[in-house]
Amino acid sequence: MSHVLDVDFISFKDVKLAPKAAKTGPSTTLVVLAGADAALGKASKAILGEAAGLVAKAAHSAQFKGAAKSTMELLAPQGLGVDRLLVVGTHQKKKADPQAQDGLINLGGFIQGKLGRAAKVVIVFDAPEGEHDAAQAADLMLGLKLRAYKFETYKTKKKPEDEASEPAKVHIDIAVANPAEVRRQVPARQALAHGVNLARDLVNEPANILYPVEFARRAKQLEKLGVKVEILDVKAMQKLGMGALLGVGQGSVRESRMVVMRWNGLPAARTKSKSEAKAPIAFIGKGVCFDTGGISIKPAGGMEDMKGDMAGAACVVGLMHALASRKAKVNVIGAIGLVENMPDGNAQRPGDIVKTMSGQTVEVINTDAEGRLVLADVLWYVQHKYKPTFMVNLATLTGAILVALGKEYAGLFSNNDELSARLTGAGQATGEKVWRMPMGPAYDKMLESQFADMKNIGGRNAGSITAAQFLQRFVNDTPWAHLDIAGTGMGSPSSDINSSWGSGWGVRLLDRLVADHYEN
Repeated sequence: MSHVLDVDFISFKDVKLAPKAAKTGPSTTLVVLAGADAALGKASKAILGEAAGLVAKAAHSAQFKGAAKSTMELLAPQGLGVDRLLVVGTHQKKKADPQAQDGLINLGGFIQGKLGRAAKVVIVFDAPEGEHDAAQAADLMLGLKLRAYKFETYKTKKKPEDEASEPAKVHIDIAVANPAEVRRQVPARQALAHGVNLARDLVNEPANILYPVEFARRAKQLEKLGVKVEILDVKAMQKLGMGALLGVGQGSVRESRMVVMRWNGLPAARTKSKSEAKAPIAFIGKGVCFDTGGISIKPAGGMEDMKGDMAGAACVVGLMHALASRKAKVNVIGAIGLVENMPDGNAQRPGDIVKTMSGQTVEVINTDAEGRLVLADVLWYVQHKYKPTFMVNLATLTGAILVALGKEYAGLFSNNDELSARLTGAGQATGEKVWRMPMGPAYDKMLESQFADMKNIGGRNAGSITAAQFLQRFVNDTPWAHLDIAGTGMGSPSSDINSSWGSGWGVRLLDRLVADHYEN
């Protein structure tokens, strides 16, 4: 992050504003929320005092109506000890979904994006329309922290205007009715913010820094939070028969790795039996740290973006960080396959046949359809060894999903209606939306090979679906969902809560899934 964002909660009565702005010290901004027709809440009116009339007069002159994502700014307002008063509209004509969490998170991000050079900020969080609860106040804080993220690790020089625009440290006080109640909600939101931003860091790193061995080393750091981390090297994977994963990485001087992370958050005494304790939930991520396409090489234009072809693995690491940080009461497996897909003299060729850990053989028609080969062995390993309640895998798998869904939704493919419904609900609640796509035997036939058990691609048509059909062959009867995040995991459009190339997409979605349905 480019600066430190320090957030605390205070009570409305503790907001102290001097009669006039101080001429020295950090720049201070006061933020109040306005509803329909620029109406202010009771607490905001009490804090503003006579200045509330100034706000009403300014709103009339500026024709500020309090619409959502509208702002009105008053500089050095008379009678208030602040440099700037920012009035943020919150009125929505369409009533928000009461189950949606993203509204207040987005509001926090929107406010953060409008703070500019302020080093000290007070946000009066009262509701002009209705009431806010403690969870919503904590969500506002989460939005502030997510929007504050920036990846500037490798910038050695800043433009003068950038240096002048942001302070090194920002302190934000959020004034609420009951600070103690809100603070109880904070640790879970802090954990989620850290998890998302960790995933963003991993996606944003260049491939010469974040190659498979280094990625595995960073995942190993989760042990500080109580996560058990096992790293399998090439010899270990050869012994297991992971010919599909190893075939992808054989053209790179960077060795492949598989990382298995285990969070045992459910005490043995809380389980009904030993068999129940051995049935975790599982998340699997594709971690192609750089994808040239291999011998089926990609066009040069935009290939630099292929450093983000490990966004699925980044999400799994970020999720495990979030769950462990908030001490989630659930047993979870996180597994990631880490490779580089490079075109050297030892690289896999089109027409090669590889044997997967499952014993099934695959004819490699296109070496750029490599992610499914990596996932095939990791999925088989997890379902075979851990017998999970369900598996969800994430992968920047196909360009075809971008054609179908753009960057608004991730593609959801599944063999289980209940798991699909729960993922869809979590997506609606968090704003990390998924759209279920069809699967079926007709698509499966497109993978038939003349020389092996299957091909790794099914042709031009239905590319995302045939990729999912391929993965389904390695899950047996385990309830399973595949999220194709090629449109959401990297190169994401700017939003209220993210201005970074790497979005950390999926961490909030899956954390919500776990919290709503799988924690005891």
